Amino acid sequence: MRISTLNLSKKLIAMRNTFLTFFIFFFVLSAGAQKYSPFYKINTENGSAEQVAKIFEKNISDAGFEIIGKYHPENKNSLYVVCFTSDDLKNLSLKFKDRGALGAVLRIGFVEKDGKTDVSIVNPYYMFYAYWGKQFNGHEQEVDNMADKILSVFKQYGQLKPFGGFLDKSDLPEYHYKVFMPYFDDPDELNEFDSFEEGLQVIRNNLNNNTLDAVKVYELVMPEAKVAVFGVGLLNKEEGEPAFLPVIGESHIAAMPYEIILQGKEATSLEGKYRFALYWPDLSLSEFMKIKGAPGYVADTFEKLTEK
Repeated sequence: MRISTLNLSKKLIAMRNTFLTFFIFFFVLSAGAQKYSPFYKINTENGSAEQVAKIFEKNISDAGFEIIGKYHPENKNSLYVVCFTSDDLKNLSLKFKDRGALGAVLRIGFVEKDGKTDVSIVNPYYMFYAYWGKQFNGHEQEVDNMADKILSVFKQYGQLKPFGGFLDKSDLPEYHYKVFMPYFDDPDELNEFDSFEEGLQVIRNNLNNNTLDAVKVYELVMPEAKVAVFGVGLLNKEEGEPAFLPVIGESHIAAMPYEIILQGKEATSLEGKYRFALYWPDLSLSEFMKIKGAPGYVADTFEKLTEK
């Protein structure tokens, strides 16, 4: 009996040690997983959104970046977004053939309240890994260097504070919100043209003449690559930004504006159930259901903006 009990004790100790080893390994692995948030808060400044934006616009320009667009989301003076790019960023984006140019434009958000303005920026690491991660093909270090360069412009204001949720770095290239929900490479296919030049002209004309409360925030054209990106403000009061942003969170304003991309003859946009979820990853399904019509509204609007 003593021998049997002793053997049993040894087995229990061995099992315990195996369990502890597995637990420690799993804990270390989990703790070591790098996580990114969709946004960084830069700081809070005294002044209106536009007043504060002017300071940051100068700093961005002085650092070698180009301001290509700005607007008031929802048509609210208290909300402001500034969009910027650079030649290096554009050239890097073209190395990723599946709509890589969507990552060529960064956005800074300004949210004013009681005479003070919160300043935030879309996290370039988060966006680059989500949009380009499946296409890196040896360019990961270039991508990291570009993200570092962008963020270095804003670190003079202090420590950047991540917000908006967290996703594992390794999950971003394959991100989707739920089972059967779309991925980055499941776009809304808007229209196909006879040529890149025709598509460019059609979209320009439609943006200039539309009655959809859709405004062109920026136009980024890379003619040699036959790629163009249009940042579009969706200002319709019933279904656009005034309807969905207050519900899901205006603090994430640096996610806007939404984009149409023209590559060659084909115009597409990110599926709403992907793009909204990507920049608001912490929202519950019940919260997303409150804007269930937004993805369809975006797709319908963009289809009309790309009609011949």
